[in-house]
Amino acid sequence: MFIKKIDKSNSGSKKYTYYRLCESIRIGDKTRHHNLLNLGTLSALRPEDFKALANRIESLYLGINPMFVELPDEVETLAVKFYKELREKYKQEKKEPLSKAQQEALESVAVKDLELVDINSIQHDEIREVGAEWLCLQAIDELGISSLLASKDWDKETISKALALLVSRAVYPASEHKTSQWIESSSAVTELIFKEHKSLSHQSLYKIGDQLFEHKDALGKYLSTKTNELFNLSDKIVFYDLTNTYFEGRKEGSQKAQFGRSKEKRSDAKLISLALVVNAEGFVKYSKIYEGNIYEAHTLLLTVEALSTNTNSIKPVVVMDAGIATEDNLKMLKEKGYDYLCVARTKLKDFKVSEIDAKPIEITDNRHNKIQLQQVIKEGCTDQYMYIRSEMKAVKESSMEAHYSKRFEEELDHLAKAIHTKGGTKKTIKVYERLGRIKERYPAANKHYKIVVEEKNQLATLITYSRNLLPKPKQTQGVYFLRTSLKEKDEKTIWNIYNTLTEVEATFRTLKTDLNLRPVYHQKDSRADAHIHLGVLAYMVVNTIRYKLKQQGIHHDWRNIIRIMNTQKMVTTSIKNDKEQVIIIKKCSQPNSEVMAIYQATKYKQMPFSLKKYVVPQ
Repeated sequence: MFIKKIDKSNSGSKKYTYYRLCESIRIGDKTRHHNLLNLGTLSALRPEDFKALANRIESLYLGINPMFVELPDEVETLAVKFYKELREKYKQEKKEPLSKAQQEALESVAVKDLELVDINSIQHDEIREVGAEWLCLQAIDELGISSLLASKDWDKETISKALALLVSRAVYPASEHKTSQWIESSSAVTELIFKEHKSLSHQSLYKIGDQLFEHKDALGKYLSTKTNELFNLSDKIVFYDLTNTYFEGRKEGSQKAQFGRSKEKRSDAKLISLALVVNAEGFVKYSKIYEGNIYEAHTLLLTVEALSTNTNSIKPVVVMDAGIATEDNLKMLKEKGYDYLCVARTKLKDFKVSEIDAKPIEITDNRHNKIQLQQVIKEGCTDQYMYIRSEMKAVKESSMEAHYSKRFEEELDHLAKAIHTKGGTKKTIKVYERLGRIKERYPAANKHYKIVVEEKNQLATLITYSRNLLPKPKQTQGVYFLRTSLKEKDEKTIWNIYNTLTEVEATFRTLKTDLNLRPVYHQKDSRADAHIHLGVLAYMVVNTIRYKLKQQGIHHDWRNIIRIMNTQKMVTTSIKNDKEQVIIIKKCSQPNSEVMAIYQATKYKQMPFSLKKYVVPQ
């Protein structure tokens, strides 16, 4: 092979030069130049590098790796680029005539295809991850997301890009820029969707995310109904909670990014809030994006009104945490015909056992910790309450109380020492100010201490403190109350309903950690909304897979599932046969035992395709 210079001029007599990759062929007794590939202007190379470029393309094409040859980086980069273009240009898919029965059995029956090959010419390249992508694509197909988008007049190309973005968010949650790089270099997702490897720019991914958000309500309602139909769910119980995630950046001029109470303790960053309604199986029934400083209790009314239009005539029991269960919200739920179950916002002091001489029921949780349950009555309230005492919670509260008491005493000792130290705080008014700040920092410990400050001539002379006796600590620690409008008499039933609130906590954990919902880097509100919505869509795909696995006793978290599935790769192998042809084979690796277990549990196909074979003539 060699590079041929071509001089051209246009109608305006402007001259320009471009180059072709050629080879010499003999026709009869004459030699001719056969054009293999147009190389463009090659402006990045020096003329003395052209021969090295041609030789390197030829060595790659013939499967030869020359030793002791060092090439400039730009020559190697262009050689690989032109080699791939040359291979694509001249590849011919090898097809054998198959009967209808053979076509149906192609994936399960190995057809003998014998070649005499040079094993020293074997090369493996373009090794891409395929297992997790193939798993997610089958879940998306089961959910019928493509059909819904097609009903919204989306063309096939746009739907394919949306599927690629959705799979990418589930498998490799990252920014659109990093996602584009991952698709280009590491993943076989576009190969599975478009039937050939295709690059997707980060700008096109931004655009697709915006388009998906435009159909947020339709997608949410459809997936809520579809998951119920697939798994025969009835949504007798739903869980409502509000979380937030923080922004990186100043977010000036944003309407939704506001300072508030961060769940991640990021008081320095602006927040955006996400409200979710989740059923007992972890599927999202409704989602809403709010400003970062919204008060939890103010969101329930809007959510209930939206939920009323999404559910059937049977209204579910609403389970929520104490932060949302205000008296106004509970009254509103009753007026709209919803039963509810929540944590009481305050510990009951005046209560009595619902049945005389009734003893607490003892059960154990998933971690084998002892829990006491007992129904109690609060005078003047028609709701039912349940007394709960957890030994593990009591140990935790006792440990925290000891920790804060120790810190409180250390600061009091430091203050007492300062009045006898040169330069220390001695003025009585200043001592009281410091004492007030210490009490403010440790309110839980402060209430158990009596502190005395002695003074003379407006100067503190002595600070002493003593700890009050705690009233029956073993009975008060680890205690909280559940409140419900249900008339259920069995304590275990009420406890089991409340205990499934962990599903919504698991949902937020998966969204924030596994699907990279935090932090948010987007500076536009519309892009931040699209980012969060895409995470919720990806979660529905993830939860579909995890629900099917849990039904078969496989309880892996999503990150572990990705790790297992990434062991299945797609490999492109090239090898020379005795006819000097280059045979190119694309094949997926066989799933190992863990991957096979996941495929069998979900009842998904284990291989996206059996084999793709191409022959490149000499």
